[in-house]
Amino acid sequence: MSKELMEAFKIDTGILKKAYRLMITAKTMADTYEENKTICSKYVHSTSRGHEAIQLATALQLKPYDYASLYYRDDSMLLGIGMQPYELMLQLMAKADDPFSGGRTYYGHPSLRREGFPTIPHQSSATGMQAIPATGMAHAIAYFESQGLTNGEEKPVVLCSLGDGSVTEGEVAEAFQMAVLKNLPIVYLVQDNDWGISATGKEMRAMDAYEYAAGFKGMERLRVNGSDFAESYEGMRVAFEYAREVRKPILVHAKVPLLGHHTSGVRREWYRGNNLQEHSVNDPIPKLRQALLESDVTSEEIQWLEHEAQKTVAQDYQRALDAPVPDPVTFDQHEFAPTPVTEEKGERSPSGAEKTIMVDAALHAVDDILRTYPEALFYGQDVGGELGGVFREAALLAKKYGDARVFNTPIQEAYIVGSTAGMSAVGAKAIVEIQFADYIWPGMNQLVEELSKSCYLSMGKFPVQSLIRVPIGAYGGGGPYHSGSIESTLLTIRGIKVVYPSNAADMKGLMKAAFLDPNPVIMLEHKGLYWSKVAGTEDAKTVEPDENYILPLGKANVVQYADQEEVRMGNSMTVITYGMGVYWAKTASRQFKGSVEILDLRTLNPLDFEAVVASVRRHGKALVLTEEPLMNSFAESLAGRISKECFQQLDAPIYTLGAANLPAIPLNVELEKMMLPNPDKVAAAMEELLNY
Repeated sequence: MSKELMEAFKIDTGILKKAYRLMITAKTMADTYEENKTICSKYVHSTSRGHEAIQLATALQLKPYDYASLYYRDDSMLLGIGMQPYELMLQLMAKADDPFSGGRTYYGHPSLRREGFPTIPHQSSATGMQAIPATGMAHAIAYFESQGLTNGEEKPVVLCSLGDGSVTEGEVAEAFQMAVLKNLPIVYLVQDNDWGISATGKEMRAMDAYEYAAGFKGMERLRVNGSDFAESYEGMRVAFEYAREVRKPILVHAKVPLLGHHTSGVRREWYRGNNLQEHSVNDPIPKLRQALLESDVTSEEIQWLEHEAQKTVAQDYQRALDAPVPDPVTFDQHEFAPTPVTEEKGERSPSGAEKTIMVDAALHAVDDILRTYPEALFYGQDVGGELGGVFREAALLAKKYGDARVFNTPIQEAYIVGSTAGMSAVGAKAIVEIQFADYIWPGMNQLVEELSKSCYLSMGKFPVQSLIRVPIGAYGGGGPYHSGSIESTLLTIRGIKVVYPSNAADMKGLMKAAFLDPNPVIMLEHKGLYWSKVAGTEDAKTVEPDENYILPLGKANVVQYADQEEVRMGNSMTVITYGMGVYWAKTASRQFKGSVEILDLRTLNPLDFEAVVASVRRHGKALVLTEEPLMNSFAESLAGRISKECFQQLDAPIYTLGAANLPAIPLNVELEKMMLPNPDKVAAAMEELLNY
């Protein structure tokens, strides 16, 4: 970088000196890790070696009120915003005082809420998935601005940092699409070192990120030499100014060398060959050193900057080595953030209130939420505009609250789910909908990696408040892509809650509690119960609770008791079920008057296992009933837990009943009936169990 060009960019010499000291800090950290690799490579890490210039240039643009989603190689960026080497080393060594995760996650995976620093929510290992939560943050910022819910002075921007290889991810395309569709204030920084792990750019992509972004109409673009600090600084200054003032997305493509290992576990000498020497020509450090000399900074001052950086790293390394490790007894803390809803409140059956169907109870609950909480918004496929959802479950809400609060999305289940993590980090509270349970699979990556792990891995700093509505279940020929049950898959994901109401009153109360819960909650809503049109489901229609009614998650309900005389005589049993199973059990139990208790779980996680055990112990015989295919299901798992806990009180094996073990529900209604449980099948199981 010539002196004339530096002067044209008007970069203060003080900034150049700060950047140089931090570059030497980052390099010395990488060298220290390599020199002490038997200690430092116990846990896999990456460093920013070669990427220092663009990262520091970017960090120096961030304001304390901005938000950032960083790439796992961004340790220079963390130094640039003011993190200390000691803090990063605590994470490297998985020490107790690691400020991001308390020793729970990898080096360079930050989650930071600290006064005077940009907010950096938890994210996964950042190979493209982070683009969706990052865009969700920008979406929340734009939403608050559209509603006049900001102070008007600050104009926050989101930084999303990506490696070029990750831009081939489909989830990045979903993020870009929404960013340009909604004009979101986000800077996508793509650091292109032309390597994946051992795969080169030519092997992985037909175009670079700059060329790719041209396909997203409305995405502004810049190219910079990411190994040159002055050019990078000016490029990022322009990018942030654009996003901050124009409030639209911009992508910066920065070409950089990779001078370190891909990770400490995949060493450069294994595959780089002559390529490493080629990349070394573009080392940012000698370039910036020469720029300092051309700015009349003396060699002695440069050496002093180097010495100070090296001394700090050496001291911090020793301190980190001596720091305590996590107390093992803390291993299970922060699975969930505490919920404020711990008891039932409001009127469940107000005097004079009319009965309502489940779909309307849900609609009224969301209406109450949107009216009460300005930070709430609702989106998904077809829920906005005139239709208000394919089941009319959001009818007229868009007209009532406006298109910024209730709106349609593209067919992007990953964005619908993952954006809620970014929304939550900014303070927006998203209610979203997956149109059918069978469509949730493209969103599972976001649900597992970005939502479910956030509270635990951030040590409680970033629980994700997310209410995800999912119409579920089979009836009347919905066929293989509109009828599936997915609860067993969801229940293998730790860190999310799963709710499954069976009647209108529960729907309304649980919806309110789910919204107020600071954790991810999936509300499974059986389509066959929405209107109480299916024979035997009339009781799903209930008196509508008042607008203050809240029903805590994790509380099962006995919807039908057995007669005490039948219990005393040993002629009773319990059915443990949820959703449509409640009504199959009610219909079947009419053949065994007074002998059948029915326990509606209502919430599958957290599970009210105390109520389950109490019900089983009352009767000594139990049937666990589900709509899912039975093999390896939640129902079978629950039956196993019951058998272990209640073995001494059982008078028969725990029975289970579910759908046939087939990969999909057939379209033809007669084939569907053969596959699914029904009252006759349930009655046969009851008879066998009562006579055991």
